[in-house]
Amino acid sequence: MANDGSDDGSARSGFGRLIPRVAPRSPGEAIKAVPAPPPPAPERRPRGGLLANLSAAFTVVLFLGLVAVGLVAFFKREYAEPGPLAADKVLIIRSGAGVEQIAEQLRREGVIDHPIVFQAAIYAQNLKVSAGEYVFKANMSMQSVIQTLVEGKSVLHSLTVPEGLTSEQIVQRLMENDILTGQVREIPREGTLLPETYKFARGMTRERLIQHMASEQRRLLNEIWARRSPDLPIKSPQELVVLASVVEKETGRADERTRVAGVFINRLQRKMRLQSDPTIVYGLVGGKGTLGRGIMRSEIQQATPYNTYVIEGLPPTPIANPGRAAMEAVANPSRTKDLYFVADGSGGHAFAETLEQHNRNVARWRQIETQRRDAQPAAAPVDRVEPEALPPAGQTRSDLPVPPTTAAAEPPAIESYPVPSSRLAASPARGPRGARTAFDASEGTPKDPLLNQTYDLNSPHTVPQLRP
Repeated sequence: MANDGSDDGSARSGFGRLIPRVAPRSPGEAIKAVPAPPPPAPERRPRGGLLANLSAAFTVVLFLGLVAVGLVAFFKREYAEPGPLAADKVLIIRSGAGVEQIAEQLRREGVIDHPIVFQAAIYAQNLKVSAGEYVFKANMSMQSVIQTLVEGKSVLHSLTVPEGLTSEQIVQRLMENDILTGQVREIPREGTLLPETYKFARGMTRERLIQHMASEQRRLLNEIWARRSPDLPIKSPQELVVLASVVEKETGRADERTRVAGVFINRLQRKMRLQSDPTIVYGLVGGKGTLGRGIMRSEIQQATPYNTYVIEGLPPTPIANPGRAAMEAVANPSRTKDLYFVADGSGGHAFAETLEQHNRNVARWRQIETQRRDAQPAAAPVDRVEPEALPPAGQTRSDLPVPPTTAAAEPPAIESYPVPSSRLAASPARGPRGARTAFDASEGTPKDPLLNQTYDLNSPHTVPQLRP
């Protein structure tokens, strides 16, 4: 190899590369290896581009999809499967409660497990939950729970208003019901409420229920008035209600209503006074509905606007709220010639067309009264009257006595039969000839355990316990 004359201690190879010279070493000296320089680092190109972005987006979407599928499966299972409630439960959803509050209440009461599922279902479907009182069945699914709340399928309570109560008595019943709310501004006019069984949800106001009762009465009255007999001596629907209220008070037997109505229709057509005992009572006590004692002889001719022994024709207003049957009876009464009826001792009445027949029926009833008094135990306890000890309330009278123009005899005392001496301390009212009158055993008096259902002077009621 030729020397190029350089003196830098290197030699050029035959390929033109410089080869470093190695200094001569002494004998025995090891040759040390010289490390080669590291290779140059590879150039890094910046990551990016459309393909890389699509790959990342696909990964995210796939992950979210898997999460969504899992959530949907979870929500669907919680929404449709039976719930955790072990037994039926009644809950009250308060007015104004939000979805979150309702969901938490349902969870707390064991109706649902996951409030978040409940809320999600409500919001997703844009549903509105109604307040109220609800029954949730055992193992009720969340779907059924939501359906119940959205449709407002709340618990319905019932209130029965019997026929023959006055409006004041009906309002009193409403005030005693603790499911209803609110006050009653004023007592409705007599005869404007329909006796019926009414269904209502907890929290319904008393005023609203009264309005519903009045609406039902108007609807029914219009129907009955349209079907009335054409030859009635009644000029308006209001007069029909007035006479129906008298019929309602005169008899509690369904099989007698049309015949009793027929008697009053016949008397109106002949210009005879109705002479109905319940009108005496209403003239004395008005909306209270019952005397709490028997009618005394002196009260028969006591002048009041309602006493049909004194006034001509119908009373000025109804004396109670009649039911459908009584109004139907007046609209289509029995076609008879009856002008009189009197109690027959069996809970019903004996009807008569003539005064002679009527007097025989009255005599028969007097005999029944006497037999009952004779059968009364001699030593009745002071605080109790046995059921057969006294005649049933309201059945010691001739229901429709002879009109004053044809009868010279004194009209019989109404519910004013004498009572044994053991009962005198419990009777506050004194009747004719010093005999005390018997208490009225009709429903509605404080002494009657059945409370105020109707006031019927002619039905054979059991005399309740009376205490001084």
